[in-house]
Amino acid sequence: MDPLERKFKELKDKGEGAQMTHVYYGDPSEEFSLKLIETLAQNGADIIELGIPFSDPIADGPIFQAACERALNAGVTPIKCIEAIKRLRTTGLKTPMIVTTYFNIPYVMGFEKFLSLIKEAGAQGLLIPDLPIEEAKPYLEQTTKMGLHLILQATPTTSKDRLKKIVETATGFIYLVSLEGVTGSKLTNPNTTFKLIKEVKAKTHLPVMVGFGISKREQAKAIIYIGADGVVVGSAYTKIYAKNLQNPFATLHKIAQLSREIKAGCVSRLKKKP
Repeated sequence: MDPLERKFKELKDKGEGAQMTHVYYGDPSEEFSLKLIETLAQNGADIIELGIPFSDPIADGPIFQAACERALNAGVTPIKCIEAIKRLRTTGLKTPMIVTTYFNIPYVMGFEKFLSLIKEAGAQGLLIPDLPIEEAKPYLEQTTKMGLHLILQATPTTSKDRLKKIVETATGFIYLVSLEGVTGSKLTNPNTTFKLIKEVKAKTHLPVMVGFGISKREQAKAIIYIGADGVVVGSAYTKIYAKNLQNPFATLHKIAQLSREIKAGCVSRLKKKP
């Protein structure tokens, strides 16, 4: 059992849902990202999703697009992102980490080399938003061989046939995109999300994480209550420090508070009737 699987088991045993927090590394500086990740891990983040900035992040909304642009302008590279994982592990971070990247980055570097580097650095898995299940088989095989998870995503518009393939192939957990849109969009139709959670949970024993549009304790609580195993939060944290880019460190207390509040929503399953 690897650290990611252990974390989900630990949380399940306690009756808690997981909070995975997304950080685009290097925005607005490497030093801040390192401190941000440590702050989140100390205040309710069970899994860290470290995003490698990309010039055309098609699944991301304006908040993350701006974050990518700032990080790239600051000179952040994929290698610096991978080195950051190693730095965090060296300084004692034990929280499971998932690397999120658009396909172009590992493709240019060489997929096997990319996997080897993130594995050696201390990551547990990889998420590629623009890699469809129809093209994922050879990459899934390489990822599994390397002892990593390739996280697959499903959306409200995923067909039943595609969802079946995703569920049958996935490892680690399944990432449900809660809405038709990009990161940072508002969760406007929770009924659709709840229906998708129930449908996927009926088909798999893997943990189901729900992301896109989650920014409040109440949303996390509702999603966990209906049966999801965790939530993914990212833009909500970026939005806080982006208001003070001259001194983002001054916003860490607000970020810590929100992270604790959302994590508090993730323990609501303890109160769910059997």
